[in-house]
Amino acid sequence: MKKVLVTGGLGFIGSHTVVELQEKGYEVVVIDDLSNSSIDVLAGITAITGKTPIFEKLDLKEKSKVESFFEKHQDIVGVIHFAASKAVGESVEKPLLYYENNINTLVYVLKSILQLPTQNFIFSSSCTVYGQADQMPINESAPIKLAESPYGNTKQIGEEIISDTCKVNENLSAIALRYFNPIGAHSSIKIGELPIGVPQNLIPFITQTAAGLRKELSVFGNDYPTSDGTCVRDYIHVVDLAKAHVVALERLVGQKNASNYETFNVGTGTGSTVLEVIQSFEKVSGQKLNYKFAPRREGDVIQAFANTTKANTELGWKAETNLDDALLSAWKWEKHIRNI
Repeated sequence: MKKVLVTGGLGFIGSHTVVELQEKGYEVVVIDDLSNSSIDVLAGITAITGKTPIFEKLDLKEKSKVESFFEKHQDIVGVIHFAASKAVGESVEKPLLYYENNINTLVYVLKSILQLPTQNFIFSSSCTVYGQADQMPINESAPIKLAESPYGNTKQIGEEIISDTCKVNENLSAIALRYFNPIGAHSSIKIGELPIGVPQNLIPFITQTAAGLRKELSVFGNDYPTSDGTCVRDYIHVVDLAKAHVVALERLVGQKNASNYETFNVGTGTGSTVLEVIQSFEKVSGQKLNYKFAPRREGDVIQAFANTTKANTELGWKAETNLDDALLSAWKWEKHIRNI
């Protein structure tokens, strides 16, 4: 069995990717500091796959511990790096926290990978690297704009660090997957999104409002130049996104990559406004949502949705789940964790 390291592997996207990797026969090692996740997720992964991944609670900001870990696991054939702080709004308020956590940890992990016999790296990047793109849908050759938030900037800097490292290390092969907006939960309803505190993303705020945890949902801005005045995003089901990581890993392990640093958009190719998401949720859940319009939020772009042609053709990957089904899975998960 090939051994793969997943950092942040008990988080939302990480845990679903661990499931897909284990179901493909990989031996998975998870590193997580549990700062934005729960140890209970390990039991969910085990319940779905019948296998418990190797787990190490480790803060990747501690360089010596990162080095010790990699010395112990020299047989890793690939690293999928999720571990990072990811809330746009919080990054505006706490930029240094984001620069320390997202940049330092990436550098320490990359330095350790260069000591391995096999050096394959997949980076959890983001469509935020494009800023407010000039054209929709966004393809991978779109210019990298000035970041709209410190979070977005850490993803831009992260990609530059990886690209620069690949240029001078021909044994290192890396893929940056630029996600759009991951939502939903595993069909088993054993793992899903578990935000700690007030959710920073739209979908858990919607489901928590419907479940009665939140009084109302704030829709930030209704005066954008879009069909109904609200922001447009590309919402991708988390299992589709997880499968993209497995396909990308197999591309690197099988040495099918066109160069030793590649980028791919991972989205559905369809943009939905915030109001369209609310209407879809109300339809599939049967719940009427209490929402109000609020002022625009700093760091938000007007619209972002993917051109997925490159991922479809070169990776052979395509999103399969539509918005209604993704939102229904998120609602089932919310009801499960709230015992509704």
